[in-house]
Amino acid sequence: MSGAIYGEAFITHEYDEAIAIQRALVKAAEALAGDHPHAASRQTIQASLADDRAFLRQLERLGKRRGATGKAEDVAESMQALMEKTASKASDAESEAYEAHAVLLSLKRKQQDSGAAMLKIARAHKDTEARDVALEFSRQIKVSAKALGDALADFAVVIAGRTKAPAS
Repeated sequence: MSGAIYGEAFITHEYDEAIAIQRALVKAAEALAGDHPHAASRQTIQASLADDRAFLRQLERLGKRRGATGKAEDVAESMQALMEKTASKASDAESEAYEAHAVLLSLKRKQQDSGAAMLKIARAHKDTEARDVALEFSRQIKVSAKALGDALADFAVVIAGRTKAPAS
């Protein structure tokens, strides 16, 4: 974000960032849902993918009303780049999949922050549609981030317990 922005421009920025992060999240989840070497993690990612896609469509629709297109600025841009880099190596080794999984979790946690901000902004502006979407988004992202974090911890235990690389 270059320079100070306020009011409606800030709301548009928040939607742009939430859309950009959600796009990166969906893209990464789609890749990891098929390639993740840890079955429980793969299932966890697959389980939230439909909601992640639905929320992306809702964010794009609500953002469009504010002029937001998903323009990626500093934070979203750097998180997207990190996700692309780690996801591209996820099939190379379990430790690489672990890193990609961790970045996906970071995207989810970033969306928790965005969801909370969007909810408060919607309430302050008496935008009931945005409020309802942000409330559901916040609830779902919290649950899926917890499940993804738990799966990541379980995956860490699996990798740490290995004495040699699994057979390909």
